Amino acid sequence: MTADSRAHSFNAAADQYAAGRPSYPPALFALIEQFMSRPLAGARVADVGAGTGIATALLRERGADVIGVEPGDAMAARFHTMLPDVPIVRGDGNALPLADASHDLLTYAQSWQWTDTARSVPEVLRVLLPGGALAIWWNTTAFDVPWIRAQHERIAHHSGARPPSRARPDDSDAIRLAGLSGLRVARRRLRWSRTVPLDTHLANIGSRSAFLVLAEDDKRAFLSEERGRLREMFPDEVVEETYVVDLLMAARS
Repeated sequence: MTADSRAHSFNAAADQYAAGRPSYPPALFALIEQFMSRPLAGARVADVGAGTGIATALLRERGADVIGVEPGDAMAARFHTMLPDVPIVRGDGNALPLADASHDLLTYAQSWQWTDTARSVPEVLRVLLPGGALAIWWNTTAFDVPWIRAQHERIAHHSGARPPSRARPDDSDAIRLAGLSGLRVARRRLRWSRTVPLDTHLANIGSRSAFLVLAEDDKRAFLSEERGRLREMFPDEVVEETYVVDLLMAARS
């Protein structure tokens, strides 16, 4: 299964993605503001790979003048339903449909890995205003929580994916950004959690790219078994999920 097919697999599960995927903590956006040395309020922001608009909505709540960039038809349609007053344009990080020197901040929430950095880094530099910044982040697995690590390993085994031993992005991403473009680079990690119904937790599992490309019977069987395991751990069917947001930021001089 190619990376491209996994990237486009989200388009077939836009509703599930919107229903199950976690959001992001306010402290994440405070760190971005601190790095930029300015508030997000009034900043011209493009949320690239915006999906259903999870990060876009939070950027707008902080007062950003934000636009979504999304390649998938179904994801863009769901974005428009959730955020009807926020503009969205079609495109991806390798060929941004944005004017030169037009934005203060470009964000990639869970989406930088689908880009080719040989193309996406020059595109970032083209679109950012002087002093503008790039922020890329992922909600990553809290491997120190035993049940979460065990579940992650089961998912990786079932989907045929190799479980990572560390969070993304790795240190080479920071080195590549700094080396290729001469940017000021910083990296931060934030731990946070959310409490959700069991059904929401299972929807989140089912929305992952490695899982979406599996046969329907395989997905249903795994989720049924996982529901049984989790009911034993969480008899009230309320699950506390723990995440570590891995944030990489880069700024132009």
